[in-house]
Amino acid sequence: MAVGPRCSKVIGKVMNYFAFGSNMSVKRLRERVPSATARGAYRLLRHDLRFHKQGMDGSAKCDAFYTGSEWDVIHGVLYTINSEEKPVLDQAEGLGLGYELKEVSVVSGQGSAISAFLYYATHIDPSLQPFSWYKQHVLVGAREAQLPMEYQAKIEAIEAIHDADHKRDQLQRALYL
Repeated sequence: MAVGPRCSKVIGKVMNYFAFGSNMSVKRLRERVPSATARGAYRLLRHDLRFHKQGMDGSAKCDAFYTGSEWDVIHGVLYTINSEEKPVLDQAEGLGLGYELKEVSVVSGQGSAISAFLYYATHIDPSLQPFSWYKQHVLVGAREAQLPMEYQAKIEAIEAIHDADHKRDQLQRALYL
């Protein structure tokens, strides 16, 4: 059953959501969507993780950038979420304000494919860098999901900048204290 032009298929009242950025962190996502349940690490083929989405705070956020190359892969976390909570996630992600929805097929470690939705960037600026607290969310999620070490190293290598908004910086980092 479809839930409108922007929504993914609904399985009962549960939707499959593929997180590849800061929402890989269970604590970060559950702050937004309490029903989020991790189903494990999955891969999105022919896409590359890019930190070039123009965030509302002026910094870079993650994007699942389609390259079409068989060599590119994004590792992330497949979650199920209650469909009634999706509008909250849409708002937090800025749906229509730099992110749009896309239905994708993601692959488990055992090779089985499953359909899920993700948010992809429409406002891109490759000159931007992520705030260090944002990069921390992404790294925490990658470690929690036990993504491949070389993939974690790729994320760690991303140059991040200091957030001049000390209150926001402290609030974001406090999630892991």
